Amino acid sequence: QSESDIYMRFMKSHKCYDIVPTSSKLVVFDTTLQVKKAFFALVANGVRAAPLWETKKQSFVGMLTITDFINILHRYYKSPMVQIYELEEHKIETWRELYLQETFKPLVNIFPDASIFDAVYSLIKNKIHRLPVIDPVSGNALYILTHKRILKFLQLFVCEMPKPAFMKQTLDELSIGTYSNIAFIHPDTPIIKALSIFVERRVSALPVVDESGKVVDIYSKFDVINLAAEKTYNNLDI
Repeated sequence: QSESDIYMRFMKSHKCYDIVPTSSKLVVFDTTLQVKKAFFALVANGVRAAPLWETKKQSFVGMLTITDFINILHRYYKSPMVQIYELEEHKIETWRELYLQETFKPLVNIFPDASIFDAVYSLIKNKIHRLPVIDPVSGNALYILTHKRILKFLQLFVCEMPKPAFMKQTLDELSIGTYSNIAFIHPDTPIIKALSIFVERRVSALPVVDESGKVVDIYSKFDVINLAAEKTYNNLDI
């Protein structure tokens, strides 16, 4: 068999359950919880996303992520003098109704006995970064699969597998990455401007470039949650 599809065959022969750690933290939010409390809970628990449970339907209906926090700040922030009512008072269900409106889609999830290949395919096809693993019998959420977790699992076995020819090529040769029209910010770029770029360009991190064009830092979506941790989201003009 060809070595070029060795990773695909590996992923097809392993189940999502194989990736789920024996012990991990999973936070679940009810959709009636206040948005602000939910984001504070993400910070307090050191997690980046949480499945959303709707009591009326008795099922999981979506995910709350840092992207939601960014979207709320981007959409409703006006000035340091005006409190963001939608963040302070809205419940998660209200935000979902306002934000999703016509774009509502059912929660994308996967069963533990599905193959890792199916999980990767679902992540790519649905353009998502997090895939809840849900037990089909109990309906419980077991874990949230991410690209990072899948890569970590692959890396454990990669040294034992034959190396496909493409592994000897460079990122440039394989056209992996962005090489033109790169979104970036400067050290003095206001936070609200950085949030706008996250939303409009749909990127997860921004290089911070100084006056000479040198990259001095990276500002990622995950860094934005610090605004909730430090409760400094009312002034985004800095």
